[in-house]
Amino acid sequence: MKTKNKKYYPKLSSEGVEASYPIKVFDEFGKTRETHITGERPLTLYVDKQEIVTLMTLGKNPELLVIGYLYNQGFIKKTDDLKSVQVDWDVESAVVLTSGKISSLKKRLEKRTVTSGCGQGTVFGDMMEDLDKIKLNSRPLRQSSFYRLLKNIREHNEVYKKSGAVHGCALCKDEKIEIFIEDVGRHNATDAIAGYMLLEEIEGSDKLFYTTGRLTSEMVIKVAQMGISILFSRAGITKMGLELSQQLGVTTISRAAGKHFLVYNGAETIIYDAKPLENTDSRFHSSKVSEESSISEQRRGAKSST
Repeated sequence: MKTKNKKYYPKLSSEGVEASYPIKVFDEFGKTRETHITGERPLTLYVDKQEIVTLMTLGKNPELLVIGYLYNQGFIKKTDDLKSVQVDWDVESAVVLTSGKISSLKKRLEKRTVTSGCGQGTVFGDMMEDLDKIKLNSRPLRQSSFYRLLKNIREHNEVYKKSGAVHGCALCKDEKIEIFIEDVGRHNATDAIAGYMLLEEIEGSDKLFYTTGRLTSEMVIKVAQMGISILFSRAGITKMGLELSQQLGVTTISRAAGKHFLVYNGAETIIYDAKPLENTDSRFHSSKVSEESSISEQRRGAKSST
């Protein structure tokens, strides 16, 4: 995403809706309680009168979602490609007018790949097309700075704390969170951030990307398309996600929580300047030590009884 001297904004509606709604439920004692439930609604996307896809979304950032979706799917390359994006929840649709015919639209629509994204994400065309054109510049990451960023992220997840049932993604620079977006699927939240970056002409080369979901091939591809070389999550990574991160040069960090993390690709970019104590360096190591200790105690107990 290259910056320009003057920003161009297509004509946009502003139809964000409430992310959660109050309801009454019954607890295990049969008593009524008031809580919140996460919103979820369909949004059918039309581009130049052509129906593209129906997205299941929280509905909080629909215009950003639409723009980012079109960008990550390869339908558009810049905001100049768009004349307008108009969302109308009465008919549950988003109507997009482009500045011209999208090249090979029909061809791209012929091939659909249902991904592992929550709510069944869809990728049009060949997922591997144009990946060779992506050139990422790896950047160093200080362990101490990463820990501070993880601590800052815990203060977000507004909708999740209120009603659950959502994924969250964040665009970060150093220890600062520039934007945090939640949606019913991590791919939706990612697309909305991509739309934000495209509209505001934000470079991704000096950014980090966080997601609460697993690091799949789709996530790695989208982050690489956004020009971001560091992707981290509190969840795990898939085999294809790892292979693509190696191919594209994306530093992938999983199981990131507290003082723990696992670097699956790009370990050479990590500056280990805040190593925890040896006995707490890894939850997996601690589990193994605990298991061995338990076995030793059992053996000692058996000898004592003898």
